[in-house]
Amino acid sequence: MADDNVSRLTDYDSLDPLREQYQESLISKPVLRRELREHHVALLCIDLQYLDAARGHGVFADSAVSGIPLEAQEYYFHRLEETVLPNVRRLQDAFRSQQMEVIHTRIRSLTRDGRDRSPGHKRLGLHAAPDSKDAEFVDEVAPKGDEIVLDKTASGVFNSTNLHYILRNLDISSLVIVGVYSNECVSTAVRDACDLGFYVTLIEDCCATVTPEMQRATITTIKDRYARVMTTDEAIREITRVQEAS
Repeated sequence: MADDNVSRLTDYDSLDPLREQYQESLISKPVLRRELREHHVALLCIDLQYLDAARGHGVFADSAVSGIPLEAQEYYFHRLEETVLPNVRRLQDAFRSQQMEVIHTRIRSLTRDGRDRSPGHKRLGLHAAPDSKDAEFVDEVAPKGDEIVLDKTASGVFNSTNLHYILRNLDISSLVIVGVYSNECVSTAVRDACDLGFYVTLIEDCCATVTPEMQRATITTIKDRYARVMTTDEAIREITRVQEAS
């Protein structure tokens, strides 16, 4: 009897009473295709820098004291190096080929001693000083030309920068989001962007965190409620088809 009750509860929890409303108002493909066609879409690349996306640097400078088990570190970097970074670069190139905005965020303080950092980053000991290696973007997915770069010292890019103001000035109403960590800065950006009224697409094979369980949980929570979830191939096909049809 107890098992039956658990099963019924699980089935109930899997239902979303607002699914149809979300699909129509936030996840509608016709709306997002129009956004692409009219260039109201930007690619937002989150924290792909040496601080947290490169072996032997930043929070992974000493793997033994990072607080992340070696097995989790290996999973994370294997996913980054083999899947996420190559796919992000493909997506960046697709956006650039259509003259659409590619925007980059990174963790970087204004001061060398980091006194301007958020209380949260001070507690965590996160610090990427100006001109430090940790503040540099990973070469494969670094900004090009005059692409916009925003520095932040908190998890949420909308809370800690003027990104919202910039997007409105650019007439951007849709965001495609990639980066690290899926369950932290990426998830925060997705939720905040949705709350602010942007149409959001999360690229599932362009983001990573330190365990497959957290990756799956993040995607499950976000999918079709805060954002569309797509693969890199699906996103590139959509961009190409929309532009060819326009």
